[in-house]
Amino acid sequence: MEVVVEPGVPPEDAQLIRDSGRILLRMRRGWIPEPPRHGVARSRGVAVTVTAVALLLIMLGLMSRGIGLLLLAFVGVPVLLVAFVRHDLADDDEEAVLDRETYEHLRWYEGRYVFAEDLDESARRLLARAQRAIATVNQSAVNTEGLLDGVRNAVMLPAQEWEIARLLAKLSALRAKHRQTVTGAAAPEVAAVAEPLGRALDSSEEAVVARVEALERYAANVTEAERAFHAHQQIEELRGRLHQYEELVAETGADAFAVPEIARLAEDADQLEQALRRSLSSAREAFGHLELREPGERGEPGEPGEQGRSS
Repeated sequence: MEVVVEPGVPPEDAQLIRDSGRILLRMRRGWIPEPPRHGVARSRGVAVTVTAVALLLIMLGLMSRGIGLLLLAFVGVPVLLVAFVRHDLADDDEEAVLDRETYEHLRWYEGRYVFAEDLDESARRLLARAQRAIATVNQSAVNTEGLLDGVRNAVMLPAQEWEIARLLAKLSALRAKHRQTVTGAAAPEVAAVAEPLGRALDSSEEAVVARVEALERYAANVTEAERAFHAHQQIEELRGRLHQYEELVAETGADAFAVPEIARLAEDADQLEQALRRSLSSAREAFGHLELREPGERGEPGEPGEQGRSS
């Protein structure tokens, strides 16, 4: 996904942000839209001028009893007025207006979305891994059939994706500044300060990697449950036709050969159903490790800067 949006953003606004990759890329390159042209102000001036001309024509028409002047004033002048106003208001083309509105929209929600271009290469790879794991869960049949906790998935997985993207954006920005500052610095005093701060950045990345790996473990458990679910469906389909097989065996006199094989089908179905339950239980247990914790709780890393200071 090119843009990750905070789950709390209204859906319509979030979709607009996701569809605005082109504008975001231009903004990151320093683009600022031109202010709107003052077509409205010019139109007011034109309106005043045309109205004055119309009044003058009406007065001349009344004074000279000229029907032509009156018709021109009451019919022609309004047409000219509308034409001038429309021409002035069309100064801004539709694309420029939409780009300007999108720009203002993106500025309003700044900090509540992460653009893929804002991440460095390592961070983009981590985000892609997290998104693949989330897609695996969301697209699985065990999820769509309600065998997993669909409500919690719908809430927790977007929250995990946002939290990972947000942390990676902060990490990428701080890592870029860190490299820029220490590049070419030979003074031992600089190295003494930069080294623990560099370790803090590495530690923060490892914490995000742990989040991604937890998502991948959950996705792996869901994949195993998916395999068992499809196998269970196939076995149930075969078991539903069991009486047909039994009738055919009885009619053909093949009981001695086939009956034990058919009987084993029921046993396999029961064992597979138990395996499916175990797989679903393992998936739910893995999901429990995805619970978001507030920074500062045990097992949750703090901000990179805080770790650097503690070092």
